[in-house]
Amino acid sequence: MTKERSNSDSQLIIQGSILAGASIISRIIGLVYRIPLTAIIGKTGNDYYGTAYEIYNILLIISSYSIPLAVSKLVAARAAKAEPGNVMRVLKGSLIFASITGTAGMLVILFFSNELCGFLKTPFAAPALTVLGPVILIVALLGVLRGFFQGLSTMVPTAISQVIEQITNAVISIVCAYALFSYGQKAGRILVNADNTAASYGAAGGTMGTAAGALAALIFFIFVFLVFYAKFKKKVRKSVSETKESYSSLIKILVLTIVPVLLSTTIYNISSIVDQTLFKNIAVIQGYEAKQISEWWGVYAGQFRVLINVPISIASAMASSAVVSLTKAFMLKKKASVKRQIKSVTRFTMLIAFPCTAGLMALSGPLMMLLFSDTDNTSSMMMLVGAVSVVFFSLSTLSNGLLQGVDRLRIPVINAAISLGLQALLLILLMRVFNLNIYAVIIANAFYALLMCVLNNIALSKHANVRLNFVSTFVQPAAASAAMGVLTFLFYHAMHYITHSNTISTIISIIFGIISYALILLLTRTISREEVERFPKGKKIARLLTKMRLLPDER
Repeated sequence: MTKERSNSDSQLIIQGSILAGASIISRIIGLVYRIPLTAIIGKTGNDYYGTAYEIYNILLIISSYSIPLAVSKLVAARAAKAEPGNVMRVLKGSLIFASITGTAGMLVILFFSNELCGFLKTPFAAPALTVLGPVILIVALLGVLRGFFQGLSTMVPTAISQVIEQITNAVISIVCAYALFSYGQKAGRILVNADNTAASYGAAGGTMGTAAGALAALIFFIFVFLVFYAKFKKKVRKSVSETKESYSSLIKILVLTIVPVLLSTTIYNISSIVDQTLFKNIAVIQGYEAKQISEWWGVYAGQFRVLINVPISIASAMASSAVVSLTKAFMLKKKASVKRQIKSVTRFTMLIAFPCTAGLMALSGPLMMLLFSDTDNTSSMMMLVGAVSVVFFSLSTLSNGLLQGVDRLRIPVINAAISLGLQALLLILLMRVFNLNIYAVIIANAFYALLMCVLNNIALSKHANVRLNFVSTFVQPAAASAAMGVLTFLFYHAMHYITHSNTISTIISIIFGIISYALILLLTRTISREEVERFPKGKKIARLLTKMRLLPDER
């Protein structure tokens, strides 16, 4: 392996790992603060909170979600050609575009929150949604700055901002949810609807944390940019020989880049809205009580999805890193590098996604009990049935980014549309014919992600001429993860028999699972020295493992 090849692969994994690490920390913080938040607002409040977020996410996707990726692609392409002046023009044009789309999304929420929530049969979610209106504009501007630095091949500012955002979010969410829930209880007594009013106000308090977190991240990025620009403007002054692109042409390119990504991400994420609409309406027709429907969806949105989104965030981070790296390699026509990076990042993601799936399945009930004090068998069964979607969503999220990195922007749009249509049909079938209620949503959701995986990887094979090694990429991580899952399941029950404590048994079992998976990978030679060395501080880790005789000597 050449030094250049090794460095390019290492940088992809390192930058992706930095962002993945921050994403995991952010998700864990998000998971931890949802514990007291759920205790405050309850399952019904979680339904209102989750509904507000679903609507907000769709409008965020339409207005600004695709901006970071589009900006990073445009910046990376111009950075590869050493055009710092055009890099800055991309930034300025993107800020103008984001201001327009972000303001439009904000106004839709502020003026139509009642109608949007009413459409989803959840009118009490309207206050929480209204709070999220201004966040769309803030996130649009924040997305431009994140994409700008990612395009320059540094994920550090994005990583730090994510942690700042989530910490601020956690603190403000809990404080405001508690204060507004108490106020809602008092107001509800007057309105003779104390439970729903309190849950509604509490959910609104939770979304106030989202607004505060996004604002804190934006302030951080403005500071970072001002420090960065003081040095970068010298390069801009020296770039007098480069051909200047007009703002009109840049915005046109930006729009043409954003639209396919926008359509793909909109269809990709609108599946939740489709699920919720079909599920709640069919459940009402089938005669389920409104309270039962709300609690089911509250567990699904506020517990199940919060948990599985932690490992899926790794794939999202790797996709963001891969888009930048692949765009540069694609622009410079380095076909071998493109193929190698696709294989490398896919295997890395699967090495993480499979054990997360196995761990969630092995500890489904204990985790629900530990994190949400939820002993309901339905909640643990939801996780047991749906944990496999972690692998499918991780791979589909990553493959979306990989296709965008090799300039095949329209393919994920087509694949997402096909998958969404078939998912909706499956959900209706599972509810109406098999009467699977909330389990129908979980199965249909996993099917959607699986179909996206298959279609995206067929496209990658065709357009990037990539043939993934099925055994090393999927079979080996799956086998190691299955072994770890069985061992962790048995270890938990042994610990629980000794300690009679779910908290102690679950925490120790998680640590045991991580260690046992790492040992299985090393002892079965599923992971090589070369792959270990690509991790941050990989060479030091490899030397330590060699001393422990867990890795063969490089000689």
